[in-house]
Amino acid sequence: DDVVARHESLRTVFVEVEGVPEQKILAPRPGMWRCGDMVAEAAEDEIIDALKAMAAHRFDLATEIPIRAKFLALGPQRYVLGIVLHHIAFDGWSMAPMVRDVMTAYAARRQGVAPRWVGLPVQYADYSLWQREYLGDLEDPGSRIWGQLAYWQQELADLPEVVSL
Repeated sequence: DDVVARHESLRTVFVEVEGVPEQKILAPRPGMWRCGDMVAEAAEDEIIDALKAMAAHRFDLATEIPIRAKFLALGPQRYVLGIVLHHIAFDGWSMAPMVRDVMTAYAARRQGVAPRWVGLPVQYADYSLWQREYLGDLEDPGSRIWGQLAYWQQELADLPEVVSL
């Protein structure tokens, strides 16, 4: 809950407004990250299959936040935490901050206190606004985004519409 509350990107859904996707940052709620039951019993030889089942989750980004997690209980005081994140909110660069924040929250809660976060200099919405300002309007032929779109349309023009893998 602490980590999801800290990062807007983990609380963002992508709703369609008049045919255009739009980001909507949800207010933090306890347990909004849960993947079914918060804790599931699992034998040690079932862990890999349980984690694979979690990883197979298909996010509906219009209604679900891009993170799901579950604790797998191996026995008294033995747990595995499985976390699945959609690439829209998480990439390889995000791994270190995510692990750091989960460990900070875990350590604080073990001591019975809330984590003492240092404020984030930038949130997801800040980046999106900067990107929109930097790239400009898609309808403006002088904008960066218009130029990038024109470039890729030209580069991909001769490809088949559907590529069967």
